[in-house]
Amino acid sequence: MKRIAMTVLAALTLLLGGCATSIRSDVTTFHEWPQQLPDKSYAFEAPAPQDDTLELRSYQNLVRAQLGRLGFREASGAPALKVSMRFMTTDVPVRVVQAVDPFFYPGPRFGLASRFYRRGWGSSFHHPFYDPFGSFHQYEVVERHVYQREVQVAIKSANDGRRLFDVTVRNQSSEASTPALMPALVQSAFEGFPGPNGGARRIELKQNG
Repeated sequence: MKRIAMTVLAALTLLLGGCATSIRSDVTTFHEWPQQLPDKSYAFEAPAPQDDTLELRSYQNLVRAQLGRLGFREASGAPALKVSMRFMTTDVPVRVVQAVDPFFYPGPRFGLASRFYRRGWGSSFHHPFYDPFGSFHQYEVVERHVYQREVQVAIKSANDGRRLFDVTVRNQSSEASTPALMPALVQSAFEGFPGPNGGARRIELKQNG
């Protein structure tokens, strides 16, 4: 009885805690990071006026948190490093064909006498193939969206402008909200900092939903 109660409690804990979602990103780094860097002060480079949005500033806060975790400090005076950040989201519509239940589909049905019926994109059509039970299959073409995201973070010397660290994070998913994924993308950019020089890695992070 005690074991059953513990099992039920564990299941309830998982349900209340929400399900974890895996966020996979392809991360590519190039760097000439010095072995010794006594001054880890930095400042963000001023973006172009058209890019200076509240969304960008919000994502810069995520970069600040990661840099702070690594021992960097933001300077108000003359910093040793300059940090820049860019991001991009591209909506890629994809049309796919999927089977629907002809008994519950709200559109018109012409029965077995009609070999083929189609109304164009987003509509349905009968296909003259049968399943093992002899029923008629119906298909529809639907539009789905795939979102391709790219985040770039660069660190360079403030004195001579020499680039010390470049990282690019790429992610592709059906999640429409960029703010929902950005914490994981920024964290992926700094995983194992500074990372392999010229290396591409697949990083997977768990995010509670």
